[in-house]
Amino acid sequence: MELTWYGHSTWHVTVGSTDLLIDPFFENPKTDTDPEELDPDFVLLTHGHADHIGDVDRYEGTKLVATPEVVEYCRDEYGDFEAVGGMGMNLGGTVEIGDAFVTMHRADHTNGMDTSYGASGGMPAGFIISDTKPTQVEDEESETFYHAGDTGLMTEMRDVIGPFLEPDAAALPVGDHFTMGPMQGAIAADWLGVDHVFPMHYDTFPPIEIDTQDFVNEVAASGSDAEVHVLDGDETFDLSEGY
Repeated sequence: MELTWYGHSTWHVTVGSTDLLIDPFFENPKTDTDPEELDPDFVLLTHGHADHIGDVDRYEGTKLVATPEVVEYCRDEYGDFEAVGGMGMNLGGTVEIGDAFVTMHRADHTNGMDTSYGASGGMPAGFIISDTKPTQVEDEESETFYHAGDTGLMTEMRDVIGPFLEPDAAALPVGDHFTMGPMQGAIAADWLGVDHVFPMHYDTFPPIEIDTQDFVNEVAASGSDAEVHVLDGDETFDLSEGY
C-alpha cells in the first residue's frame, strides 16, 4: 500500500491496482501538484467543508465514497458524479472498491456546507482502508491505513478502531483550533496502537500553524510505539516496506 500526502488532509492511497484520492484540496502550501495530474478510481470525502472538497470538481464522473448528503451536495454544486452503492454510504459500513475495502467511521467535528440554506452533510467521517475485508480473525499480512478526517480525540479510537479495525498506520489532524492538536493527536496514536503515524491538517492557515516537533515529542511522551513520519508535501510512504 502506497500513501502520498499532498498537504492538508489530501492523500492518495494505492491498494493493489486501485487508486483512491481522499479530500482533494490542492490550494495549500505543501503541494506543487496539479490536481489534474491525478486520475483516481475513487474519491473519498470525509465531510463537506471547503478545505476538503475544494478540488472535487476536477474529478467529475469519478465515483464518490461519502455520505449520501455529501454526495448529493457535490452533484448539485460540482457536476455528474457516481456514488458507491448508488447514493453513498454511512457510518459503520464497509464497501469493497477495486482492490480496497473501505470502512467509514465517525469523526468528532462539524459538517455544515457552503450553501445559502446552511445544508448539513450529516456526520463527518474518517476512513479505514485495507487490502482485506475487516474481520475478527487476525490477519498479520493485511495492510490497513486510517485517515481520521477532521476530528477531536474520541474514545472510539481506543475502544473500536484500534482493537477491531487494527490500522497499521494513521494520518491524524494535529493543527489544533479546528481539530486535535499535538497532545491529543499523540494520545490518539497511542490508543490506536499503530506502527506509523503521520501528522496532517496543519500549516495551511495561520490558526493551524504548528511546530511538528511538538507532535513528535508528545508521541514519545504518550508511551506510544508509533514511528512519526513528518512527510513533505507530495512525498510517498510505502507501507509495505515501512517507508
